[in-house]
Order: sequence, then C-alpha cells, then structure tokens
Amino acid sequence: MHSDNRLPEIAYRKILYVTDLSETGRHAFPHAASIARRCQAQLTVFHVVQGHDLESLMGYASESLWQELTRRSLEEARQILLARKRDDVRIGNAVERFCDDSLAAHSEHAALTYEVKVEMGDPLEKILEEAHGGGYDLLVISKHGHRASVRDAVIGDTARRVVRRCRIPVLVIPLAG
Repeated sequence: MHSDNRLPEIAYRKILYVTDLSETGRHAFPHAASIARRCQAQLTVFHVVQGHDLESLMGYASESLWQELTRRSLEEARQILLARKRDDVRIGNAVERFCDDSLAAHSEHAALTYEVKVEMGDPLEKILEEAHGGGYDLLVISKHGHRASVRDAVIGDTARRVVRRCRIPVLVIPLAG
C-alpha cells in the first residue's frame, strides 16, 4: 500500500491582522507582518470601534472636528469619522504608528506595505464579516486584548469566539513571555 506523503501547497496571499489597539493586542503584529513578508502577501490591519452612538467616538476626534460632527446626523458623522485616518481623527493612527515603528526596527528586511481598515460595531461580527468577505487566507489575532473577565484569562473572549466561528485559518498569538 503506497501513500502519498506530499503536503498540499499552502499559499497566504491576503492576511488579516486584527487589533483592539491594546498593548497586549499588539503582540500579534510582528507575526502577521513576518508571514506577509515571507509569503509576499497583502496585509490588512483591522480595528473595530465598539459603540452604538456618536458619543462613543468622541475620543477619536479633535475639538473642532467634534463640533462639526455634532451638527450633522449620527450616520453622516459616523461615516466622516470612519473614512478619515489622519489629521484630526485618531482612529487607526495608533496602530499605523505601531506598525510603522515595528517595520522601522526591522529595516534590514524587505519593505512591507499594509492597509488599515476601521469599522464600527460589534467586534466579533465585524471581524467575521471582514474575514469571510475579504478573500483572506489567514487571520492573525492576539490571545488577549482588553480583558473583561476571569474567563478571559485563558484566551480573550473575542479571540475565543473568532476561533470558534471563523471559516478561515486563525493564528492566535500568546503574549510575549
């Protein structure tokens, strides 16, 4: 009886790195960036702003932009905030800065490009929507982010639920010890 011992060729062309912008949540970035670099894959850095009303987004805008947004409808204001990544709005800037700093620390490697996507809503649902609808081959997430309960001490609640429901491979990165 002859068995074929050849492994299937696994190609990662699009990688989704999910972050909640916490310090612990950022430990997965070097892993996602390294895999993307080695596989010459497209890397998307994804963050979900949790919140159901405009006030939950107040911390992401300067005072002048906040005044402008409060004169608009809720949905219009949300779209303005989510569409902008620089200048007055800090949504995504923290993770962009972290990514750029991380890449600069490893300048001996080939350049890596990435895009940042920010969505608003329930983190689990938005992560799964992006993972399943974006044509990704791999999702990379940290084991812990913002810890909400003792149950999350083993594996973060969002990471645990993503692993359970995601239809693409998920790489869960533990905290650096």
